[in-house]
This record gives sequence, C-alpha cells and structure tokens, in this order.
Amino acid sequence: MKRKLLFTLACCALSGLFILPVSGQDKDGDTPVMNKPEVQMGKHDVSRPLRDIAPLEARGKRNGKEPLPFLGKGVGQGGDDGAVQAALGLAPAPLVAVTSGLNFDGVGQAFTGPQGNFTVQSAPPDTTGAVGATQFVQWVNTSFAIFDKATGSVQYGPAAGNTLWAGFGGPCQTENDGDPIVQYDKAANRWMLSQFAVPGGAAGFWQCVAVSQTSDATGAYNRYAFQYTNFNDYPKVGVWPDGYYVTYNMFSGNSFAGGRACALDRAKMLAGLPATQICFQLSTSFGGLQPGDLDGATAPPAGAPNPVISFGTNILRYWKFHVDWTTPANSTFTGPTNLAVSAFTAPGTIVTQASSTQTLDTLGDRLMFRAAYRNFGTHESLLASHAVRLGNGGSRRTGVRWYELRNLSGTPTVFQQSTYSPDNVYRWMSSIASDKQGNIAVGFNASSRNLGVNPGVRFAARAASDPLNTLGSETIIRNGTGAQNGGLSRWGDYSHLSVDPADDCTFWYTTEYMNATGSFNWRTRINSFKLGTCQ
Repeated sequence: MKRKLLFTLACCALSGLFILPVSGQDKDGDTPVMNKPEVQMGKHDVSRPLRDIAPLEARGKRNGKEPLPFLGKGVGQGGDDGAVQAALGLAPAPLVAVTSGLNFDGVGQAFTGPQGNFTVQSAPPDTTGAVGATQFVQWVNTSFAIFDKATGSVQYGPAAGNTLWAGFGGPCQTENDGDPIVQYDKAANRWMLSQFAVPGGAAGFWQCVAVSQTSDATGAYNRYAFQYTNFNDYPKVGVWPDGYYVTYNMFSGNSFAGGRACALDRAKMLAGLPATQICFQLSTSFGGLQPGDLDGATAPPAGAPNPVISFGTNILRYWKFHVDWTTPANSTFTGPTNLAVSAFTAPGTIVTQASSTQTLDTLGDRLMFRAAYRNFGTHESLLASHAVRLGNGGSRRTGVRWYELRNLSGTPTVFQQSTYSPDNVYRWMSSIASDKQGNIAVGFNASSRNLGVNPGVRFAARAASDPLNTLGSETIIRNGTGAQNGGLSRWGDYSHLSVDPADDCTFWYTTEYMNATGSFNWRTRINSFKLGTCQ
C-alpha cells in the first residue's frame, strides 16, 4: 500500500481499453460480480542489464495511509474457532526433521550492500522474496537487493524499486511506490518483479512489471506498464502456464471499489513482445483475493483455469479464471463456489509485544500471500492461510488458520484445515507452501506481551505422512529483541515463503522482525530450510 495520504481520484479514460461481454453470474447471493473482461495493451520496452544501471536511492515516505477496513460483507466474523488443533484433541504432529540452511538479515535497518547503506524510511516493509536458480531476490516496500543463494552475499543493492524502470518513462520510472511482489517463474527460469506506481489524478494508476530475459536477476528485463482507472492496491501475483495472474483491492478515492483479477500475457512477456492484460472487476462484496501460484515441475492439467480464492464468514470463496488470448471474449471468471470451513473470527489490531504497549495490525481481513498450487500427479493441491482471533482476557491471542484444497479440476473440497496456536503467543502474517514430497511449512511472526515475546520469526511444519489437520512443534528463525512503538500499528502487510527450483525441497522464508525498540527501524530475515528426507 502506498505510504502517503490517499488522494482524491480523478477518473480518466484508459487508452486502448475496450470491453467485451461474457456470461456469468455470482453464485454467492451477494452483489453480482461484473463478469465483463476488460482487455488492455500495456506499454513495453527492453532494459539494459540491471548490473549496468546505477541503483537509485530509495526515498520512501513514512506511512500516512490508514489501514484498510475489512473488505466486503461478513469477513470472517464467525464466532469461536472450530479448528484449533489442541481443541480438536489432535496432538501436535511429530516434529518433522529440519535441515537448516542460511539465516541472515535482509534489507532493513543497518543493512549494507555494494551500493551503500539502507535507511528505513517507510512502514510496513511489505516483505517479499523468492529463490531462483542461483539467487535470492528480496524486495521490501521501495527497495530491493539480489543475493547469492549459496552464500547470502549481496550481489546488487540496495536499490530503489524504480531502478528496474530507469529510462522507461512515465510513472513506472518516476514513481517508487512499493507494494512489490517478487516471483521466480520456475518453468521458464525467469524473474517476474512488480510494483505499482500510483500518482493518481491525470497521471493515473499503474502496475509496473519486469520479466528477466535469463535466470540472472542482474541481467536485462522485458518491461511493461498496465494502467487502471482506480487505485490498484495490494497487488498479489501468481505464476501460471498461460499467464501471470494479478489480483487487487481497487479503491475510488477512499472508497473500496471491489476486488479485481487480471491475467497478463506471459508468453508475450517472456518473448519481450507487446502484451495485453485481461481483467475482471468484482463487486464491493469481494476483496482480498489470492491467485493460484504454481510450485513444482509438474504443470497443471492442460487448459486448467487459474484458481482464485478469498474468504468470507466461515467460507472460502473459489473462482476459476480461464483466459483466452486468441479470443478474449471467451475468457471467463466463474464463481464463487463457497466452501464451508470451520468457524473463525478475523482479528484486527490486537497483537501485543513484550517491550511496548503498542498493538500491531494482523491484516486479518484477508488471506495471506501465497495461494500455493502444486500438481502431484495423483492429485492437485492448493494451500492458503490467514490469521484468526482466539481466546479472551489473558488467553486472547491470534493463531494461523491454514487449509489444503483438493479436487481442483472438479468441485474443489477442503481436504484438511487447522488453526495453529499451541500456546498464548500471537501468531500472524503467515505464508504457506509444500515441497515435492508433500511436506508443508508455514512461516509467521510471533509476539506476546504476557509471555515476554517481542516480534520475531518462526515456522511450523508437517510431513506428508503426519495425521491430517496437524502441524508439528515450531522452529524459531529469529527472536525479536525489541518492539515497534511510536504509535505505528501497521505490520508486515505480507510475508513470502518460496520453494527452491533446484531441488524442489528447500524452503526460503522472509519477513520482518524487530531488533530494537522503536519505530521505522524494522529489520527483515531470510532463512532457508528443508523438511524430512526431501532431497
């Protein structure tokens, strides 16, 4: 989310935009989805190698934007949690063996790279990062860095995000607004890096996308910019064989204008050719969407639509996004199908800290990044997670609700679900993924005033053979040694757990933590690990 006061929207027409009608209706009984695909050609060019571009210095603004309200109707106010692992009589799964890898600080306070020192100027960091063939790329709000994944050494950065669009022209070059996403397209061995540029007014609202020409993140990029009439907040990206799928929470001025789902022409972008996007605009009943994001070497079934999910009161909402690049009018966004889940209540700004009375925001009104998809051959799996509120008084806390969906090619079903909260520590800002053996890991932040815990980084995991609906004991990645104060309640916005394409076993997790009490002094951690016997 952009770190400055919201502006008044001046609506503007999109150049090259045309509307194509298709059939479809909302199956939820709420305000109908506007099922008309919008097709737009993006601006594009090819950059010089990034290693030859002098990094711009990030000059982000301090947080001036109020937290978003809960999105849509009845977002997770379903009462007492019905899936707490302990309450269900499910003992923690046996602790799956963990092989630790690298564990080091990423971009944040006191970070230094080849291009100089980094100073925190904005919050929250919107931490995202993915692992590629030989590198790990991390982006925090308005700055990114590229690391050697074997050693953790910094190859490039810290650099302002809009360094990637130097010479491109327009807001993607002149603005550096953040809300980044880093993805590694494993099937093509390319990087897909994106942030928004939202100057507003006559300058409009843009999504800036850079697709690398090789697996080297310091090389040249095919660069694109796509424009929107409204403010394209909280973009999330999923890689799929027929497109890069992006979801947004759209805003008209200060008013939520509904969720939006777009498909970008991946094949054209990989080739550096002119590329279009096909979008569906949803009603204000729906927001916080996550697109399915492919893990593993096995593609989805041929022609499979991209799964897009969000949640409501004790339900997951599931759409199927089918894109047709030859005949855009044949593109469809079907759903939602409502999947009943155990009751839960979404938390707000309630996380406590050992060294401060300041409470932290969970962003519990939405699913967290990513919706991790994997095709195991025998079945397809889609993982998702979010924060839930538990207990009262001294036992009040937040836990991580996680799900695995299956039967995705037919009518999807909830194969397993659980709320991870083994004690009274607050756990939130999660990210989930599985390896090629079906082992699952969930990374998250942890904090508690009553238990003397400052915001740190942990993960929990399960082996594929463990009893359903269970996670094992957690592993501490980095304890927090300070708290966030100064009236700053915003935290994280999201974190990122990715899987190494080299072995399809090693998880890489990155999120923020606090090293010393203060405000605008966050740090981030990058950690890798393997589970069980995955080789």
